[in-house]
Amino acid sequence: MLTSVDGRDGLNNEDVRFTYSIDHGNTFAEPVEVQRPGDRGYYSAPAISPDGANVWLVYNAWLEDFKDSAEGPDNDRPLAGVVLHAYWSGAEPGAFTGVHAGESGDARGSSQNDLAAEFLGDYIYAAATNTYGAAVWNDVRNAADCPAVVEYRQELHEEAVATGTQTAEPEEPRGDEERMHAPKEEEDEEPAPPVQQVCEPNFGNSDIYGRSYANPAQ
Repeated sequence: MLTSVDGRDGLNNEDVRFTYSIDHGNTFAEPVEVQRPGDRGYYSAPAISPDGANVWLVYNAWLEDFKDSAEGPDNDRPLAGVVLHAYWSGAEPGAFTGVHAGESGDARGSSQNDLAAEFLGDYIYAAATNTYGAAVWNDVRNAADCPAVVEYRQELHEEAVATGTQTAEPEEPRGDEERMHAPKEEEDEEPAPPVQQVCEPNFGNSDIYGRSYANPAQ
């Protein structure tokens, strides 16, 4: 059993699709879309109970379509955690239904260490027993975006598009060995904003939320 997130056009049609195998992984069923209408799935994770009767699925959902700019109050990036459940009897699972939709927040309030991009990680997991399921997901309800950082990120993006060259590392090197071999910054590179001086205290406050859920009544 597995789920996948497919970006059919790279913009508005990311799907959370579910597939499964009943012959030890030799063949898999045709993947079917299971996310809620309007969701744009991000990371996802499934779990099945030991008795095979309950399937749980958690994913992060972008709640609005892709936007060309991240700047300004109208270009927020609302993200929420979603948990689904399906009963399994016979050769295939039943329809998935929603059991939880987390409070949304603005993903612009998350950050890599080097500030060059948002950072949400892949902290999406699910587990199941015969009586309940449990799930964890990325959550930005407590994060505040920082306009100065958003502007900095947008400028990096626009420069990369205009020049066709990489303008920032995926992440800041963390260890001494990585720092030693990290490329030197160009002298004329625009410095990152001073976060403590220009951002709200809860900028970068992305969390991992989780809950457990009793099996829904049939």
